[in-house]
Amino acid sequence: MLRRRRGPSLLRTAAVVGTATAVSKGVSGSMDQAAMNKQQQMEQQQAAQTAATQAQTDLEQMKAQLAAMQAQQLQADQAQAIAAAAPPAQSDLITQLQQLTQLKQAGALSEDEFQAAKAKLLGS
Repeated sequence: MLRRRRGPSLLRTAAVVGTATAVSKGVSGSMDQAAMNKQQQMEQQQAAQTAATQAQTDLEQMKAQLAAMQAQQLQADQAQAIAAAAPPAQSDLITQLQQLTQLKQAGALSEDEFQAAKAKLLGS
């Protein structure tokens, strides 16, 4: 007589366990892949944010340098305009005439030399 076993057969149990293992690995693999994709996406976003921040910083530095250069150019232009518009200093002319007079009085210049130098200074 044959004995009947109770419960599922060994083959059926092996099939159920194998299927469960395959499904479990598939789900686990999908979860791992999703986590890796999310991690990559976060890293890419961080890299993009870092690049944008660096670009903004570089732009601000260039703007500051440009403003400084423009201010320097404006100062140079103003200095040139002031120098061009300034009349010759009268004190220099008076000082030179006084020196000529002293040289004449000391006997270093004759009357003709004194008059020639004076005319040259006065532009006549």
